[in-house]
Amino acid sequence: MNYLKPTLLAFILALVCGTSFAQRTYVPRNDYHIGADLSFLKQAEDMGVQFKENGTVKPGMDIFTDHGYNWIRLRLFHTPSAWTGQWGTLPNDLEYTIAMAKEAKSKGMKFLLNYHYSDTWADPGKQYIPKAWEGMSHEELVQAVFDYTLETMNAFRDAGVYPDMVQVGNEITNGMLWPDGKLPENWSNFIDLVRAGINGVYASCTARLPAPKIMIHIEKGGDKNATKYFFDKIFAAGLPFDVIGQSYYPWWHGSLLDLRENMHFMATNYKKDIILVEVAYNMETAEYKDKSGPFPETPQGQLEFMQAVHEIILSTPDNRGMGIYWWEPATRRNGARTYFDREGNVQPVITAFDKYTRN
Repeated sequence: MNYLKPTLLAFILALVCGTSFAQRTYVPRNDYHIGADLSFLKQAEDMGVQFKENGTVKPGMDIFTDHGYNWIRLRLFHTPSAWTGQWGTLPNDLEYTIAMAKEAKSKGMKFLLNYHYSDTWADPGKQYIPKAWEGMSHEELVQAVFDYTLETMNAFRDAGVYPDMVQVGNEITNGMLWPDGKLPENWSNFIDLVRAGINGVYASCTARLPAPKIMIHIEKGGDKNATKYFFDKIFAAGLPFDVIGQSYYPWWHGSLLDLRENMHFMATNYKKDIILVEVAYNMETAEYKDKSGPFPETPQGQLEFMQAVHEIILSTPDNRGMGIYWWEPATRRNGARTYFDREGNVQPVITAFDKYTRN
């Protein structure tokens, strides 16, 4: 399927999917996301890592669903085996991600798919073009984004794990698929690439299976001015999307008051639902070695941080705060942002939502 002109494709897909994009801003109010990015969980368990609760070994995903987690976020790399950087080969290819999505769906979780459009990590400091797309012209790259998105979305659909929401790019404040879509130099190219990804998602829907909600994700949770600069451009371009995604790590992204101010700004100015799709705090001293943080870097401080952020989301005007995801709580133990101690026991942060989800 060739990449069509944006307005024509939008019209065709609106007919196929039985919806108009003007009506796509509504997210059911009871669909609050209590989520976690568990993209490394299967790899960890395949390598023999045992996750425990109160000293008892349990399937890692069960620990989350037992405490009210209802959404999983899974990243997708284009061809991770093609990347030979410092992180080694990462597991997050299509086959692995489908397997994880099947497990999550079998446990009643909904599925947020996170396209990186890279063979490895894509974030504000790097947005590497997949090896398979190197040397392409802008027009060829736009077509490749559309084709790849449609192909992989069809694969999820055919496997019975069609995503419920899709991120078109990961932390794309500085653009994507550099240098073609790098910002601020190439706004026009960047908009073309994002639109191609969105259209690829929409092209995978059917009359009986409406297209997933679309999220656009940046990492400016506590920065109102940077958020305004970016999303004013997105709205001016007329990109169809449903949810604003933000990352919020306080040592990078501002205070809790900064977060609260930006949540209020986004809700009242853009009239879109907002999800903090990456949030974390450390259970051991890591980011606050030389200064005091908002909470102690301890298991209890981790819980208190989660509770404080959650309360800010719940207080967002017009009920626009729609959820929170921790990044990344269940991995091989190589950092302090996990939910699990060095013996594999889950920490108090897992209980943050118990009082909201238990009868």
